Amino acid sequence: MASKRDWLETGLRVLTEDGARALTIERLCGELDLTKGSFYHHFKGMTGFKKDLLAHFEAEHTARFISAVEGTGEPARARLDRLVDLVLDDERGSEGLEGAVRAWAQQDAGVRAVQERVDRTRIDYLRVLWRDLGGPEPDVTPMAHLLYLVLIGAQQVIPPVPAPELRDIYHLALRLAPNEEADPA
Repeated sequence: MASKRDWLETGLRVLTEDGARALTIERLCGELDLTKGSFYHHFKGMTGFKKDLLAHFEAEHTARFISAVEGTGEPARARLDRLVDLVLDDERGSEGLEGAVRAWAQQDAGVRAVQERVDRTRIDYLRVLWRDLGGPEPDVTPMAHLLYLVLIGAQQVIPPVPAPELRDIYHLALRLAPNEEADPA
């Protein structure tokens, strides 16, 4: 029997490969070679699956990265560098997933609300890091947007910008970082 996580990871893969319309109970069961009973063991229909899938996306592709970076206790620049590394080296690859969720958000208000929250959380965290770096307050929001838009834009062009090139772009952008971090006191 597949775990709930197996179902959700399969859902993210199907969403990435074929879009939101491909997210059907039949498709998911076929992918896992399981019955509808197994699906209903974990979810209250497709509405429940969608809700859980979006929560899983948010947890795995946003909260997990922030928690991993914050858990280090490192200075802001090291945390920012670590965040870039974690996102770009993510084995689970969010390259096509991010675009698939954004496309879905254009068609579904519930998905749009989750995408807005994810974007806000990510940008807010980048604000924190930039502020902790000692960046001038007027630059905090524009730099957070710049750093985030580099990632989103790199995923949207065809073909997407490969991780090594994107890493170089981040290193270039981070040259704008102040040399000394803000005093936490």
